[in-house]
Amino acid sequence: MEHGRSITLKHLFIKNKKYIGLQYSSDKIIDALIKQLADIKWSDEFNMAYVLNTNENLNSIFDTFRGIAWINSRYFFDQKPIHENNEPMDITWFRKRVVPNSYRLCPSTYLDKLELKKYANNTVKSYILAFEKFINYYKSKPLLEINENDVRQYILSLIHENKSDSYVNIAINSIKFYYETVLGMPNRFYKIERPRKAKKLPKILSKADVLKVIDHTNNLKHKCIVSLLYSSGIRRSELVNLKISDIDSIRMLIRIESAKGKKDRYTLLSYQLLKELREYYKQWKPKTYIIEGLPGQQYSAQSIGRIVVNAAKKAGLRNTVTPHILRHSFATHLLESGVDIRQIQVLLGHSSTKTTEIYTHVATTTFKKIINPLDN
Repeated sequence: MEHGRSITLKHLFIKNKKYIGLQYSSDKIIDALIKQLADIKWSDEFNMAYVLNTNENLNSIFDTFRGIAWINSRYFFDQKPIHENNEPMDITWFRKRVVPNSYRLCPSTYLDKLELKKYANNTVKSYILAFEKFINYYKSKPLLEINENDVRQYILSLIHENKSDSYVNIAINSIKFYYETVLGMPNRFYKIERPRKAKKLPKILSKADVLKVIDHTNNLKHKCIVSLLYSSGIRRSELVNLKISDIDSIRMLIRIESAKGKKDRYTLLSYQLLKELREYYKQWKPKTYIIEGLPGQQYSAQSIGRIVVNAAKKAGLRNTVTPHILRHSFATHLLESGVDIRQIQVLLGHSSTKTTEIYTHVATTTFKKIINPLDN
């Protein structure tokens, strides 16, 4: 096989029919072999050759180019794994809603596929609401007749409404989920442009300000919540799911199960916090989770957010403080104290050090070694 010669398979949907698109760099050999495929056609719109999507044609493509060109099928076959999420899908809110008679509801097949894929309930709600807004934008148009230009026009309308980049991305994901995953037409809208991701530096607090926030909590339970977020760097969603059995006081570690990306990991347990957790346990007597609302019931993520915000306000901090800012502060303070970035990556549960490297841009140790030209 000649080095560099490849053909990428894409899903095309033309006049309500499924086709196999073949994207490649033209050369004499590939051009000659492409013409041997049955009923091959060329699309000026997609700038690629295409044949009817059948098993026979797919097998013919692999047979024709075996040993001649590499067939890149990563965009063609659905290789996304089913999420390992033990949380049952809850759509009671969906059924209890009061909507106008003319309102276009999310198709039942969409809900079935979300449940099959075991998406988290927050993602399910976001996708359903985003997709319903989209299909009600084109209320009178059959879903199969909606094309790429229609989607692009809708995304532009969201931008004109000053919707955030994350909102726009959820809208695109919800649309692609229906056409690509539910209907089995992967990459039907693969040319849809996404907003450029803003490269913002994380906001952090100084150690002194973190201690102020902790000192201005209302009670021991709230103090443990803020201290846990900062001293372990866990996410708010991870704290909600943290169980008493996840605290390893012998090894001074906290076990985080099924965190973001469905990965387990360990993070640090503070000696000072351990003393406070023991006192808190005696007073509040939680049954299952470290932080509980009603006995045995999980605390809400919204309540945790409010506790942090209110404590920061009482501490006199001007800017809004969130649980994630405490996580950023944990990582940055570790980096400033000389902890290796690879170790910080493991503690945070990042898949790559590239994500963790953002903290090098805010760690003060990086700048303290530099002499300001005005002072030199």
